[in-house]
Amino acid sequence: MNITARTAWKPAAVFSVAALALTACGPDTSGEGTAGETEEIDWSEVEPAESITFWTNHPGGSQDVEQELIDEFTEETGIEVELVTSGANYEETSQRFQTAQGTGDVGDVVVLSDATWFTNYLNDALIPVDDVLEAAEVDVSGYVEALYEDYLYEDSHYGVPYARSTPLFYYNADHYEEAGIEDVPTTWEEVEEVSQQLMEAEVASSAFAFPPQDQYPAWTMANLVWGYGGGWSDEWDFSTVSSQETIEALEFAQEAAGDWASVASGDQADDFAAGVASQVVQSTGSLGGILESAEFEVGTAFLPTGPNGEENVVPTGGAGLMIAAESEPERQLAAAMFVGHMTSAESTAKFSEATGYVPVHQDADMSDVYEETPQFETAVNQLERTRVQDFARVFLPGGDLELAQTLQRILTEDVDVAEEMERVEGEFESLYERDLAAELDG
Repeated sequence: MNITARTAWKPAAVFSVAALALTACGPDTSGEGTAGETEEIDWSEVEPAESITFWTNHPGGSQDVEQELIDEFTEETGIEVELVTSGANYEETSQRFQTAQGTGDVGDVVVLSDATWFTNYLNDALIPVDDVLEAAEVDVSGYVEALYEDYLYEDSHYGVPYARSTPLFYYNADHYEEAGIEDVPTTWEEVEEVSQQLMEAEVASSAFAFPPQDQYPAWTMANLVWGYGGGWSDEWDFSTVSSQETIEALEFAQEAAGDWASVASGDQADDFAAGVASQVVQSTGSLGGILESAEFEVGTAFLPTGPNGEENVVPTGGAGLMIAAESEPERQLAAAMFVGHMTSAESTAKFSEATGYVPVHQDADMSDVYEETPQFETAVNQLERTRVQDFARVFLPGGDLELAQTLQRILTEDVDVAEEMERVEGEFESLYERDLAAELDG
């Protein structure tokens, strides 16, 4: 699917994948307790509390719509919800949540990103939500499956999807027309062919912009690596990061960066919106800002596939809602009811329209948004191709930072890709043994 339009979409969200936060706030590795252990509760004997607290950084400028949804919940159930601004971003919220453990003053429901929830799991700060959601009569089968499965670990879910995003393929339709390009590329081989045409037509300084180190390159470039059959890890097996498939994908990127592609000095979406680069892979959350800034026709399309033919090569991102282990069962049950309300088909449609995040429920009605901004429909339709992220990036403390630094070297220096990725595999093993092995294996 590819859609172009000149319409401007007012809501604009900045989706923070927040992966580098893991290096700043690692798990408690004191050995006290075992991550994931919870006391068995008979939820049929529990009455929901009359009030709970909701800790959120208001992702995508969502404070107003969050309060609107809270008011609806209170009117429907009689349960009061205190809206607490827990930080300016996902990292601050996670750090505050960790610091609050044991103080008796912790949010009952908390917003945690794809790269910060697992740290809190390791610290025994979260409850598995499967049973309590069932007790609260929340039908989890309605969630977009790949988004819900992001919170699955050891046969239990530890959250539900809330403010979610994916990368999207953006292209300058005016540049395509000037270069005589009629079809939008669907594979990375076609991206290379189209990019060569764009460079020959001299319509921009660069046909494609890769992300720099501080723009989470391991998130968006997972698409390319998966397309070749590689990966950053296979659960806790790190050998895939140095596999021949991963090496081939990154050698493709390295050669591209020396030919028809560039590495942005800042947010690659800025290079694209300014017309400096003709194509980019960037978050769906950049759509609003790009449409507002660009003085050309913006096109969107599914992420390219690779030589292995796999279509599910779209990494998920964003944040979910978790329930605090420290809260009393009565508050946890009320929290589960609240979580179900905030992520229902009706609520996620309102939240998505107000912020730009993709709807997390399969039955959300987004027809009004599609009519105003058809490019956004591409992002939603692409959800059928999503895939949960590799453990090494979102679960391994320091893993994403190691990948970001390595990808920067590969894209900007004449380094041997195989040697770099073999070193990364060794570093992953060391990080796992240092920070996780005792907690997960013991």
